[in-house]
Amino acid sequence: MEPLSEDQNLAFASERLIRATANQEPVSGSISLYEAMARALKYNLDTKVEIMEAALKVRELDLANYSALPKLVVNSGYAGRTDPDSSTPSTRDPDIFTDDLTFSWNILDFGLSYVRAKQTADEALIQEEMKRKIVNRVIEDVRTAYWRAVSYERLVGRMRALEGRVAGALRDTRRLASSGESSPLVALTYERELIQVQREIELLEGELKVSKSQLAALMNVTPGSNYTLAVPKRRTTKLGLPGKSGDLFQIAVTNRPEMREVAYRMRINEKEVDAALLELLPSFNLYAGVNYDSNKFISSNDWVSWGAKVSWNLMKLATMPAVMKKVEAQQAALDARSLSVAMAIMTQVHISRVRYAHLQKSYGTAAALSNVSHRILTQVRAETAAQRTSEQVLIREEMNALLADAKLDMAYADLQNAYANVYASLGLNPFPTNLSTDESVAVIAEKLKGMWIERGTKAGTEVAGLQ
Repeated sequence: MEPLSEDQNLAFASERLIRATANQEPVSGSISLYEAMARALKYNLDTKVEIMEAALKVRELDLANYSALPKLVVNSGYAGRTDPDSSTPSTRDPDIFTDDLTFSWNILDFGLSYVRAKQTADEALIQEEMKRKIVNRVIEDVRTAYWRAVSYERLVGRMRALEGRVAGALRDTRRLASSGESSPLVALTYERELIQVQREIELLEGELKVSKSQLAALMNVTPGSNYTLAVPKRRTTKLGLPGKSGDLFQIAVTNRPEMREVAYRMRINEKEVDAALLELLPSFNLYAGVNYDSNKFISSNDWVSWGAKVSWNLMKLATMPAVMKKVEAQQAALDARSLSVAMAIMTQVHISRVRYAHLQKSYGTAAALSNVSHRILTQVRAETAAQRTSEQVLIREEMNALLADAKLDMAYADLQNAYANVYASLGLNPFPTNLSTDESVAVIAEKLKGMWIERGTKAGTEVAGLQ
């Protein structure tokens, strides 16, 4: 056992660091939501792994198909010996070279190869469904991270501008309290209010600040890269879905990757019965070949041979009941799993819609709070200008308005996540079927934009056809 040396580890790691973000379109200009989605689809490494795993399963299927072909075997050999009694005439040369080319076809092996190839094809289809599941998750994460990062970009300038003013207001409050110009209780109460609001803003800033790094990771942009985001207006989302839960459940169990995976596994297991029955049959092997032997004592040094062989492993009969019981048990387990998955899917669909409806109300409440906070701020600014209230009160209301806007943006980001989660719970593809990751980021982004805008307005029966 020989571990890698330090130089080998360093070289391997350095190469991977370079290749992790190589051959990507550079970021130019502000990144929109759909460009972020496009970059995640095209460059996200988790997605790439799933795509390559799906491609590997297709190659395994190609290889399995070749196993059904007949065999064509070339043999070449040498045999030599010493003659212990030179007085006795020999019937063979001391050195003999042999060659043969034999074509053989085992009909039983052909049948088994055909069944195994069908099972491998279903494994490839399962991997394709796993790829869909990962892509759905990545797109959902992009949507959440994008809107949170946008929220940070909206508010960061106002946060920085207020920091100095808050620090100054706190100093003035403490000075007034210590000099006796203001009641200590009033000053301390005001100071507490400022610090509490400041703390809430810092907590929200901490949540929002990491979103840009999370978005960069999803797009496979080098961590720490400086990029900007397009800051669009907030728009209400609309679900283009049927209103009846039964219709949604039907769409979900038909399209979810988890349910399709179980269906394919049940089909794979059913083929085990065919394989077991084929193994019970006699093995019938046909062969034909051309042969050469250099021994000069035989009448013909080259000839053609052919024939057929039949063999039957009778012990397979004894194992058949056990094999059938195993297949039946596996089928029963898969059937139970399918019911469990169906129940889980129905629950997720219901919860996703309840969550979306709740977050719509929360967003409306956050919007109302933001609106009234700005109206109060307008009044306080007017009173401050007329010297009817203090600068400290103005700063406090500016912080309250900033906090209300931050909570509004957080509510909007959560609403956007819930919107994507509803479609993910239904198993609907987050990208058009004609999309190719070989296309440019701009082309992919335009196709994604068209699909999501259409999805938000179409009826549910038409949405289901977007698979």
